[in-house]
Amino acid sequence: MSLLTNPIFLSAALSILLAQIIKAVLAILKRRKLQAKEIASIVLWKTGGMPSSHAALVVSLSASIAFIEGFNSLFILSLFLGLIVIRDALGVRRSAGLQAQALNLLGKHVAEHLDIPFAPVKEIHGHRWQEVLVGCLLGLAVSTLVCWRFIFHAASSSM
Repeated sequence: MSLLTNPIFLSAALSILLAQIIKAVLAILKRRKLQAKEIASIVLWKTGGMPSSHAALVVSLSASIAFIEGFNSLFILSLFLGLIVIRDALGVRRSAGLQAQALNLLGKHVAEHLDIPFAPVKEIHGHRWQEVLVGCLLGLAVSTLVCWRFIFHAASSSM
């Protein structure tokens, strides 16, 4: 089976791509005026926001492994690594982003007061639980559709 016909790969790739496209559409609806460069940046690089592409990816991966391979060791591995990724998206990355925002605000204020240059730190955007939940549901839906089509196609081909 080639990579482009592998339902596990297709589920994961489609889930993360759809999550990023949804982020771009929501940004367009929210801000109305976005340049093509900004839209491409959202689709290709942006982290944080609705829905969580991290959650969509890991849930799609675990679910598609369960559908295709069953509840074996590979599924257990993907499940626990997925839980770590989701926990990180909710906790560590979100906290780091909030701390970076606070540091940038403080640094800007001090730099203005002392009349010195200030280079802000990168603000990592984690996720709220709602963003993670929608990402999980998206990943489950995509993997269900892709794997159902794969299983149905394989069953009809063998008849």
